[in-house]
Amino acid sequence: MSSSWTVEVETKAPAAALFKALFTDWHNLGPKLIPEIITGVTLLSGDGSAGSIRQVNFTTVVPFSFVKERLEFIDHEKFELKISVVEGGDLGKKIESATSHFKVEPKGAGSIVKLTGTYKALPGVDSTEDIKKAKEGFIKSVKAVEEFLAANPGTYA
Repeated sequence: MSSSWTVEVETKAPAAALFKALFTDWHNLGPKLIPEIITGVTLLSGDGSAGSIRQVNFTTVVPFSFVKERLEFIDHEKFELKISVVEGGDLGKKIESATSHFKVEPKGAGSIVKLTGTYKALPGVDSTEDIKKAKEGFIKSVKAVEEFLAANPGTYA
């Protein structure tokens, strides 16, 4: 049986800039903004469009060393995308499958970033603590990008 969880983060950053920084250029920004978590992001196949696969490598603060994600779809005008875990992370250890659906919505001069995570846990696995950590990590990432954009106005405009 699949389960879902959601988190929303309100920011002062404009939706278009936040979407570009947080999703289309994360391979460059992630390791720079949160090096205590991400050591690198590599595009393994594709060109960043739907079907592309990237690998995110983590430091030892994360309980696994990497995760490979497939970009299922991306809409640059609606600021929306969906990714699926294809290898690494807790796949095969705690979960059978996992997807993340992201949407950035304008709100005044800022934006709201919404994440809906859907996963199928393996039998007998309690994912409560993992979901809590995933939410905290996502919030930290969004806030790091928000701070970067505030310090670098016009970037990703």
